[in-house]
Amino acid sequence: TISSTAEKVVYLVVFHLSFVMFVWSYGKTIFTSPATPSNEFCLSKTDKEQYEKEERPESQQEILRRAAKDLPIYTTTASRAIRYCDRCQLIKPDRCHHCSACDVCVLKMDHHCPWVNNCVGFSNYKFFLLFLMYSLLYCLFVAATVLQYFIKFWTNELPHTHAKFHVLFLFFVAAMFFISILSLFSYHCWLVGKNRSTIETFRAPTFRNGPDKNGFSLGCSKNLREVFGDEKKYWLLPIFTSLGDGCNFPTRLVTMDPEQLTASSQNEPAKSSGANQSFPTRPLSESQNRLLAGDCQWVESGPEEENVKSGAKKHIIVSLES
Repeated sequence: TISSTAEKVVYLVVFHLSFVMFVWSYGKTIFTSPATPSNEFCLSKTDKEQYEKEERPESQQEILRRAAKDLPIYTTTASRAIRYCDRCQLIKPDRCHHCSACDVCVLKMDHHCPWVNNCVGFSNYKFFLLFLMYSLLYCLFVAATVLQYFIKFWTNELPHTHAKFHVLFLFFVAAMFFISILSLFSYHCWLVGKNRSTIETFRAPTFRNGPDKNGFSLGCSKNLREVFGDEKKYWLLPIFTSLGDGCNFPTRLVTMDPEQLTASSQNEPAKSSGANQSFPTRPLSESQNRLLAGDCQWVESGPEEENVKSGAKKHIIVSLES
């Protein structure tokens, strides 16, 4: 009949489309190389020689502070030391961590995933999320289409053939993978909404005012756009659209959740940027590294002056337009 033919066509289209998107996302997650810090974070030959000659940690830190004073770095270790990788011999940008499996420093590292044999970080985090989403949809589609045969199996309506065991196995596999992937995908959706990585969930980044788990959060909408980009038509496609360069990240540098800023903004004046978005009155200056400079004073300047000072690094502090 026409209806049954149309159902088969829809089934085949959905099946092949979900499978293609699943394989595409999975392949991009696997074969996309982890993004590494740019050369500006590497020590010069002179600084590297001095660093290796020094035996006292205080002297080594002084060399690192001098080399990092013009870098867009706003986080330190828990002991207020410069985050330096002895293995890669470079100053770590914010949210960058060294992967022992890949033996490289990975920008905005989330974790090393054995299922894809690759690091999940700035360069492929969007692909990883889409891989989880399409895996989830694919498992759901397989389980839903096999469900009717699974019910017939238990009601003895399925013909006595060897295929019934295949149906039983396929349904259980699809259902178990769906449940496990659903928990992982839900967790990473929460991370995107909070603009955190898995590493930052267990160890909050340390800013000038101390550890702050919400230091990089700009609100759910802007956090989402930081990962998926401004063009919504590309959100569901495994092509790179994430904002930024992986070394510099917008930050509010607050000690409270962004959802709680509404109440506090009524008690003190706040600056506006972009689409009338309120920000704390004392953000770090993007024209110099206020954290490493050790200056206790904050820089107050108007929006126009801030834009002039920021230059090529203006995206360090400014918000993502909503």
